[in-house]
Amino acid sequence: MVLLGTGAGQPMQKREKSFGIQMLSVQPDTKPKGCAGCNRKIKDRYLLKALDKYWHEDCLKCACCDCRLGEVGSTLYTKANLILCRRDYLRLFGVTGNCAACSKLIPAFEMVMRAKENVYHLDCFACQLCNQRFCVGDKFFLKNNMILCQTDYEEGLMKEGYAPQVR
Repeated sequence: MVLLGTGAGQPMQKREKSFGIQMLSVQPDTKPKGCAGCNRKIKDRYLLKALDKYWHEDCLKCACCDCRLGEVGSTLYTKANLILCRRDYLRLFGVTGNCAACSKLIPAFEMVMRAKENVYHLDCFACQLCNQRFCVGDKFFLKNNMILCQTDYEEGLMKEGYAPQVR
């Protein structure tokens, strides 16, 4: 296997509701639109469109952390009548799991590494024999549910009495 990069957190629940956020410039010759957040007319230079509604940039915020959703990305999440940023959505509704290497809890919002069905903390994703950390593009091997670097994998094959196939 070749290490390609990280994925965020554990899998989200199947009923995840994510929506895109568009930033639009307000055309001077159009009638001002009403903001879904504060119900006032949007007279700014830019507005946000999300959930089929229009918003002031300051009015489209995460219900938990109050971050401006137009600034933190192009996606928002909704559940239980809340509008949330990705981090808070995962914190509240994401699925947590355990690291395959250290068995400690991985919060749903944390960045992780995956190898088949196994999920690892970033710090735990290393050869389990020599503790070599992997970088993007490095080869690693999963043998008997252990992550191995190429050297340790090949040495293990030699001890078992057969050489690895080179392609």
